[in-house]
Amino acid sequence: MERLSGLDASFLYLETPTNHMHVGGLLILEPPADAGAGFFEKVKALVAGRLHLARAYRRRLQFVPLDIDHPLWVEDADFDLDFHMRHIAVPPPGTEAALMELVARLHSRPLDRSRPLWEFYVVEGLSGGRVAVYTKIHHCCIDGVAGTELMVSLLDFGPEPRETPPPDRPWVPDRAPNEIEVLARAAVHGVVQPVAMLRRLPKVLGTVLNVGRRALEPGAKLPPAPFQAPRTPFNRALTPHRRFAIRTLALGEVKAVKNLLGCTVNDVVLAVCSGALRRFLAGRDELPDRPLIAMCPISVRSEAEKGEMNNRVSAMLVSLATDVEDVIERVATIKDSTRDAKESYKALPADMLRDWSLFAAPLVAARAARLYSRYKIADLHRPVFNVVISNVPGPGFPLYLAGARLEHIFPVSIPADGVGINITVQSYIDHIEFGVIGDREILPDIEDFADLLALALGELKQAATTRADEAAEIAARVAARPAKALGAGRIRATVEEIVSRARRAGP
Repeated sequence: MERLSGLDASFLYLETPTNHMHVGGLLILEPPADAGAGFFEKVKALVAGRLHLARAYRRRLQFVPLDIDHPLWVEDADFDLDFHMRHIAVPPPGTEAALMELVARLHSRPLDRSRPLWEFYVVEGLSGGRVAVYTKIHHCCIDGVAGTELMVSLLDFGPEPRETPPPDRPWVPDRAPNEIEVLARAAVHGVVQPVAMLRRLPKVLGTVLNVGRRALEPGAKLPPAPFQAPRTPFNRALTPHRRFAIRTLALGEVKAVKNLLGCTVNDVVLAVCSGALRRFLAGRDELPDRPLIAMCPISVRSEAEKGEMNNRVSAMLVSLATDVEDVIERVATIKDSTRDAKESYKALPADMLRDWSLFAAPLVAARAARLYSRYKIADLHRPVFNVVISNVPGPGFPLYLAGARLEHIFPVSIPADGVGINITVQSYIDHIEFGVIGDREILPDIEDFADLLALALGELKQAATTRADEAAEIAARVAARPAKALGAGRIRATVEEIVSRARRAGP
């Protein structure tokens, strides 16, 4: 048995009937010419032989009575591979649109919490004889980096699957603890937890004081604060249903823009998303005067923690400069914002979110999330941020699954209450894969938005090629701008606005 960390458990508490907390991936595969029938059985046999490489696949949750402590992981004595691996097909002629609709519907369904929290679908019937694999796993099990490592453990470097040594010891499931044992364990943790909280309290308070001290420094430039984002059509309470779109851009073109403008690949990815969001909202006459704010997850996984199936993440808020018309100045503003955000987060401990999670009671956190969702509180206040943009590094070499060559790997991530669009990016060989997921009601025209990503990169490439000499001058001018106020008054006004609207709405 193993107790979930506070950070891992928080993804369980945040889950509601409309806000599902599983992440996924969509693999597009090219089977060999002589593959024939039976590809699903080959994949299932391969996964069965490598289950010992992925502990998350055979662990289920054991909840504590009355939710007085975080749940436990136990090895599932009733583990059934056939339940988790499923064989389906898209209707003829097997278009990409049909596949996207299928993935969106599968991603709209919550996982069964009485079983290990993952599903694996082999999808046949695609045009050209291709095969797709859609997987999903709960975020309480893994973060983005751990998810990539987990998937790579099932893939091979060539058409012939590698020999996988058996585990040192045969797998033996845990005996499910009874309620008395679980409560006794929770009671012991109830003694240890306050001590851990007291030990970490000075560090947490120190973090707050450091951020406050830095905010008072002359000329200090801080990243955007929560609740400073403008309202957009994306920032509403969720429904349970999703839409999904994919696009592929050339990694070489992204790197060429990066080199010409003196920024990072991540800055270019943010600028591409910014350009697409700006054009999409302007086309609907809904572009705010103030810049959109993106939340960007950051991996804090150390070398020693690689291979662990858990969450080791932090996050930063970045301005997307969607209020800036000039594309070169927009990139420079984004570059300046990401640099300021990184400098601020360098001063924060890597396990900050884990420390904060110690102070959240399971029962209170879960009920607060349900109330927030049920009463659509996200519609009552200014957005905490507008969009999630995540950039996950992927393998730079071709991979294979059961002899089929992996052509594309698209992330399928999580929209959230108040943030109805998520753009997750993963590199693979010489291209960058975009997975855009949104609420079905909030973003019904998700394909139209996805089309704008290539257009935004083309705009960037043209500007970088013809105006590279201006880039350094513009970047210097942007960096010299005075820092903006943190906006504590704006945050206070937002809280007052929530209270006022709730009172008017009544019970």
